[in-house]
Amino acid sequence: MRILVTGGVRSGKSSHAEALVGDGPATYVAAGPSPDVETDPDWGARVAAHRARRPASWKTLETQDLATAIREGIDPVLVDCLGTWLTAVVDEADAWEQDNDTVHDLVSARVDEVVETLRDSSLDVVLVTNEVGLGVVPEHRSGRLFRDLLGTVNQRVAAACDEVHLVVAGRVLRL
Repeated sequence: MRILVTGGVRSGKSSHAEALVGDGPATYVAAGPSPDVETDPDWGARVAAHRARRPASWKTLETQDLATAIREGIDPVLVDCLGTWLTAVVDEADAWEQDNDTVHDLVSARVDEVVETLRDSSLDVVLVTNEVGLGVVPEHRSGRLFRDLLGTVNQRVAAACDEVHLVVAGRVLRL
């Protein structure tokens, strides 16, 4: 079973995804950069709170290589979050200032790999993402680029999943 869980910031989407995975052995994939607590203490506190509530039986990986994490994970696998992963992918390529087509091609190649791995995997995988249609996106080039890229990532990953769950104010709608 492959499930994409989406919602706005602080919607309860990560808590819902964690409940789907349960308390048994699992792989938690922190899909983006580790927080720099000194420069962003709020982000560091949020990540620390997430770490503290995970069951001890979960193996945690902090990686941008989602395909390998899914292939080598302990069933089930929880990937949190595609938005931070996308940011890390574009940052790693130093691509925010490149032309839009170049950035879209770069991201598309990485998404292809994730989607192919999802389709081939026999593991249960739950992926968490932000629903960009529900969030405030800064009206500058990078903000628009991020919104457009994440919207495409979400659509492509959703197409490879068996279910999509939208979480709003802690309430779940199965789409």
